[in-house]
Amino acid sequence: MGLSVGIVGLPNVGKSTIFNALTRSQNAESANYPFCTIEPNKAIVPVPDPRLDKLAEIAGSKKILHAVVEFVDIAGLVKGASKGEGLGNKFLTNIRETDALLQVVRCFDSGSIVHVDGSIDPIRDIEVIETELIIADFQMMENRLARVQKLARTDKAAAAMLPTFEKLLRHLGSGKMAVDFEDKDSEQGKSVFKEMQFLTDKKVIYCCNVDEEGLIEDNDYVKRVKAYADQRGADMVKICAKMEEDLNGMSDEERDEFLREYGVKESGLDKIIHTGYHTLGLISYLTQGPKETRAWTIHRGDTAPKAAGVIHSDFERGFIRAQVIAYADFIAHGGEVKCREKGLLRTEGKEYVVKDGDVIEFLFNV
Repeated sequence: MGLSVGIVGLPNVGKSTIFNALTRSQNAESANYPFCTIEPNKAIVPVPDPRLDKLAEIAGSKKILHAVVEFVDIAGLVKGASKGEGLGNKFLTNIRETDALLQVVRCFDSGSIVHVDGSIDPIRDIEVIETELIIADFQMMENRLARVQKLARTDKAAAAMLPTFEKLLRHLGSGKMAVDFEDKDSEQGKSVFKEMQFLTDKKVIYCCNVDEEGLIEDNDYVKRVKAYADQRGADMVKICAKMEEDLNGMSDEERDEFLREYGVKESGLDKIIHTGYHTLGLISYLTQGPKETRAWTIHRGDTAPKAAGVIHSDFERGFIRAQVIAYADFIAHGGEVKCREKGLLRTEGKEYVVKDGDVIEFLFNV
């Protein structure tokens, strides 16, 4: 299981610049005019995790395999996208399967970079994007309802689901997000939501694209977005796309020095990934050995068999037990042998809830 993030926003707010910077690539064309991104861009990015280097050094691993994040960047959305304005609405299907949405909003003034609406107003921009996502969900739901109505004439299961479909369509039609649907957690609601993959049911991270000054101290635009995010119970990150571009091609030492000059502790990529993990309740456990050291992504609260299943379904089906060492103990005592001698290697069963950074070996039988 990996984290996947769809990047959305108005044209020319820095989406593709951020995509290029985050992925250390130039796959997404970036230019100072709307609709620059025509085809969806995808990139797989390793999750920064310094624990792996230390673990691999002790284990003598031949290779290190990071957990990964997939970023999907689509054309900018504009007001009226659902009616064919612009291009972004054509590619919304590319982000329906992502785990979360990173909504990029411009939070800086510049006379040299045009804004599609002629002025800077991040809350207006957010509302435009979210309205288009609601309409896209409504249109999808409208098409699905027509099929359910036909089926309901002869199919009892479809007939039982019909009232929920109709109620949800009215909900979306009133301009409300799917995530706020009052019957979402009912038996019928859960079934509908699992099937439909609503864009407005996804976790959202609001990404403020600021200039260098805005990175050091929150400007009024950022403060407004933060208040909006807090109201919706969402996370917010603040990055400077221009600075992220400047980081490309730098060595790790040069990058760290560059960030220190701005009083920034981590890059935009690190911020977005860490925020994504927090938003979705994800953690990583680790495996080690002479062949490889690797990070595996799971949900916080997953038990040992569930975590084992991320490696292979046979591990979950045939789970016997897990041998667990806390990461801090593994590093402090120089590996598995000393941890075993000191009684720090624990044998855990099916009910054990895996912790972030656990170093685990699974025993199974199929």
